[in-house]
Amino acid sequence: RSCLNQLECPLCEQVLNDPVTTPCGHNFCQACLQRRWGDGKACRCPACDKAFTNRPEISVNAAFKKLADTFKRMTLGLSSSPPPRDGEVPCDVCAAASLQVRALQSCLVCLTSYCHTHLEAHRSVATLMMHRLIAPAANLRERLCGQHDQLLEMFCRDEQQCVCRFCTESQHKGHRVVHIDEESKERKVQMGTTQADFEHKIEERQNKISAANEKTKSKDLFDRLIALAEETRVAVDGEVEQSQKAAEQRAKGLVGELRREIAELQSRNAELAKLMGTDDHLILLQRFPSLTSAPPTKEWAEISVHTEQCVGTSRRALSKMVAALRSELEDMKRMQSYAVDVELDPDTAHPNICLLDNGKRVGRAEMLRIVPENPQRFDPVICVLAKRGFLSGRFYFQVEVGSKTFWDVGVVKESVNRKGLITSKPENGFWTMRLRGGDEYRALDSPSVLLTFDTKPQTVGVFTDYEEGTVSFFDVDARSHIYTFAGCVFCERVFPFFSPGVCDEGRNAAPMIITTVNKLTLAPSPQTDVALTGNA
Repeated sequence: RSCLNQLECPLCEQVLNDPVTTPCGHNFCQACLQRRWGDGKACRCPACDKAFTNRPEISVNAAFKKLADTFKRMTLGLSSSPPPRDGEVPCDVCAAASLQVRALQSCLVCLTSYCHTHLEAHRSVATLMMHRLIAPAANLRERLCGQHDQLLEMFCRDEQQCVCRFCTESQHKGHRVVHIDEESKERKVQMGTTQADFEHKIEERQNKISAANEKTKSKDLFDRLIALAEETRVAVDGEVEQSQKAAEQRAKGLVGELRREIAELQSRNAELAKLMGTDDHLILLQRFPSLTSAPPTKEWAEISVHTEQCVGTSRRALSKMVAALRSELEDMKRMQSYAVDVELDPDTAHPNICLLDNGKRVGRAEMLRIVPENPQRFDPVICVLAKRGFLSGRFYFQVEVGSKTFWDVGVVKESVNRKGLITSKPENGFWTMRLRGGDEYRALDSPSVLLTFDTKPQTVGVFTDYEEGTVSFFDVDARSHIYTFAGCVFCERVFPFFSPGVCDEGRNAAPMIITTVNKLTLAPSPQTDVALTGNA
């Protein structure tokens, strides 16, 4: 009892809430003492009547608060569960005792949210076991009918709104009414169809972007040829350049419009996926109409970017330069013949990494994912390995880096350090190249080598020859060699390695995409044959 006296407020005679201590050493609830003292400057201690000429500055005694809260839990059976995070629902019972504890479920009959401790009665008492429990939900009163103060558990298909059972006997009598569980199941089926439609539209637009990008790559080849033989530039007609620029500008505009449509469809698709996973039938039915209507999109089937005419003219003007690239293209074709299917391993991915498209896309998650801890996982360095490693032979893969401002790619030994900070260099089992800040490219050799480009690589190819001990990097679009690590000693399994980098204030949000290797075809087209023989 003496211990309880120490933890009681002399004013309200309850266990202290937010305890404060006066200069004379007595403890009170903060709210109780503030009410007693009012707004006056001079005041007295309610316990010993000691006068204070100037009102003392008081603040919550953290140590005493912790002791009082512990005592409440022990004596009142309050939960020891963690407090709710932002957006999470607190336990109403604990909140009544001035404690913030995360709710586990909400009862639609009691209209109360319960933590693990206070939910026990609903799991053991026969009458309470019949109550309807859902995931923690705020504002439970909003789930009641405003007219009858009863639970909104029915759905009127004629009026397309949630109603209570009394409504079905009054203003909705004779209407087509079903339980919200049944309506929710049907809406989820419809949402599945809508989601599939959204995914199809997303895929169509991504394919359209890929097609547009493939067509604009002709300019990269054009510039590459010009760099090798500047003297032939005079052969290029100014009209060809104007046509090329117009085609490129149109392609960029179409790609921008496609990306905006994809973003809108992906947003709708993500909301649908989230809604399909909910057990909250009321929320599902209320949000269903706004999510299943397709956003306005353009019919893209008849829209294309025509660059063939200007590209053909350019090729005829530059046909003599094709021979200068054949040796380099032969090397790249040989390496691409060793292309392997790369799928990323979620067991190695940092918790802040998000893998999509069956392990073909890697980007940063919006928040840390809850993942199992294991020795294979990288942490805190944000990176991931492929599932398949190699003990011999040759292998080649490609990754699209696009407009990203930070990334790393290459191969690493299986035994590399995966915990703590990492220094990427061959001595540590890393053969990689990277981009930092959008313009600093380096091959992470010992020492690292600064790399320069006329045009920033959009897709990087990586070729490894295990027996020769080499790792080579290529700019796939420019068909050019970037850097080769020579004299590599592997002696164990090596794995493709990827890091999507930091957020860079949103500038680095795009994912890295492992692309299908479209192997080069070196046999010239009939038009090229004509040009090379001088008959064009």
